Amino acid sequence: MPLHKSVGRWEDVRFEKLHTEIFQSATIASVAVAEEIASLIRSRNANGEKTVLGLVAGNTPMHIYAELVRMHKEEGLSFANVITFNLDEYYGIPRESSQSHWTFMHECLFNHIDILPGNINIPSSSISASRIEQHCADYDMKIKACGGLDYQILGIGRTGSIGFNEPGSHINSGTRMLMIDHLTRSDASKEFHGIENVPKRGITMGVGTILKARRVVLLAWGNKKADIVRRAVEGEMSSEVPATYLQTHHDCTVILDEAASECLTRVKTPWVVGPCTWDEAMQRKAIVWLSSITGKSILKLTERDYNDHSMSSLIAQEGSAYRLNIKMFNVLQHTITGWPGGKPNADDATRPERATPARKRVIVFSPHPDDAIIGMGGTIRRLVEQGHDVHVVIQTSGCNSVSDSEARRFVEFAEDFYEYQTGEEASHKIYNHVNDLLTGKTEGEKDAPVVRKVKALIRRGEALASLRFMGVQDTNVTFLDLPFYETGTVQKNPISRKDITRMVDVIKEVRPHQIFAAGDLTDPHGTQKISLDLLYTAIASLKSEKFMRDTRVWLYRGTWGQWSVEQVDMVVPMSPDELRLKKRAIFFHESQKNDTAYLDEDIRDFWQRAEDRNKNTAEVYHSLGLADYEAMEAFHRYYF
Repeated sequence: MPLHKSVGRWEDVRFEKLHTEIFQSATIASVAVAEEIASLIRSRNANGEKTVLGLVAGNTPMHIYAELVRMHKEEGLSFANVITFNLDEYYGIPRESSQSHWTFMHECLFNHIDILPGNINIPSSSISASRIEQHCADYDMKIKACGGLDYQILGIGRTGSIGFNEPGSHINSGTRMLMIDHLTRSDASKEFHGIENVPKRGITMGVGTILKARRVVLLAWGNKKADIVRRAVEGEMSSEVPATYLQTHHDCTVILDEAASECLTRVKTPWVVGPCTWDEAMQRKAIVWLSSITGKSILKLTERDYNDHSMSSLIAQEGSAYRLNIKMFNVLQHTITGWPGGKPNADDATRPERATPARKRVIVFSPHPDDAIIGMGGTIRRLVEQGHDVHVVIQTSGCNSVSDSEARRFVEFAEDFYEYQTGEEASHKIYNHVNDLLTGKTEGEKDAPVVRKVKALIRRGEALASLRFMGVQDTNVTFLDLPFYETGTVQKNPISRKDITRMVDVIKEVRPHQIFAAGDLTDPHGTQKISLDLLYTAIASLKSEKFMRDTRVWLYRGTWGQWSVEQVDMVVPMSPDELRLKKRAIFFHESQKNDTAYLDEDIRDFWQRAEDRNKNTAEVYHSLGLADYEAMEAFHRYYF
């Protein structure tokens, strides 16, 4: 069924001013969009007509392009009669630069299909300043001469931008060059290895150009986009959020994965839009929300509070507010434990973890070398102190987030230290080779294998020092160096059998009673999400193993977020001293002071975010009427 023919009940979507479809994952959604595009192309091909597509670069459409390439190679989908116009391009960078949209489109799509080179149109990144205005006018005229855009793909920026149409853009604007918002540049800094390297200007189709397309599909993945999606879909039309202009389009669909939809009214507070099933998960979600709205702890909520906030059916189901309040207070109380590996010789009926075995084998998976410490450093220390056999498995080398200047500093140190120890001059052939490689490239360009190794060793040393400080033995730290990550750029390789095999082998070797892993959904194409998908794949292949019957999987959130209270199945309190020790452990990842892959923030920002999240979780629990702790690390259980 075409995406724009699938319509929800009015009661469910009455807050939404744009037709919106929610899919379980970005991959499933991307396949649905690719199928719609393919159907359009096949229909036009059958009639001898051309198809005019408006395309966009970036991580958001990557799976769409991969599926279109697959259809071309395996199903014979021909692009010989397709004309494409790209939405935008950075201004002032070489066309062949790894960050240019021209390079992205060719590497991800055009080089793998039978499209005619003359049918590919992308705004020029190097047109002279005196010719920009004419170049932009010609771009719009060429779209019109081709019969207009049949299908336009869009992403959405956190400013509400579509293309480089930032806040303040006019609804009738045409293709033009403009300044790129600081937040948009920050979000792009990972690809450019630093915001200072991100161009400040870009050429983009205007809002008016986009709205002339016969069909528009806006895509958004990950909870990082959830709030701006809500504003675009449910908010009033305004130049402050240019994506709201799409509300005027006659055939526009917003396509979301579940994470990007979480702020929509029908998802966040479904009881407000209509009847809902009051299972325990929904009750927890509603009561935490109601406590926040009323400013009351759970045990102080009244029937009037429930009735005034569209929850009368919940009270009718449970019998009374008093009974419901006691029930949900106990549910949340039972998520709190100072024994994340289980408390020996204790009644574990209401505890998150089993009492036996008293000494558990534990695997903590860390996508990057610092994720585990940032996400659950306090819990790691607690597990070690309570006698569990803790293994930390670092899935990728993390080399992509080490700056060239940091790598050069370590190479120079190694050279000087060699000369100090031996009294001989170092082999300048080796050191000069590495320095030449670093000097001859700009930040963000692909690293040579030897440079990647230098950067990987830097991260490896920091991880060992950090974990050693938290009590984990060096022999219990494993570095998988998964191949999907080892590209020398921020773009990842497809998952391979080697990636899965390494994950499976380490689980089989340890035979864990507990697995902890990062469950961050901020970036559905990011390292953490890929690493989690690999874990799920490994678990699925090991389900028949006897030892897996005794294995529980707990997900911590990564660098960017924290589980909300209604999602928490186990929360581990930390004292002020424990929080201080976690901070010191994070600071061992010193190379991240130059980690421009993380939006120009350094390890001090990582720590501050971790502290704020951990303290905020404790504050939320306290506001619900539970004990007052300094900080908490939260976990969500994954059932397989």
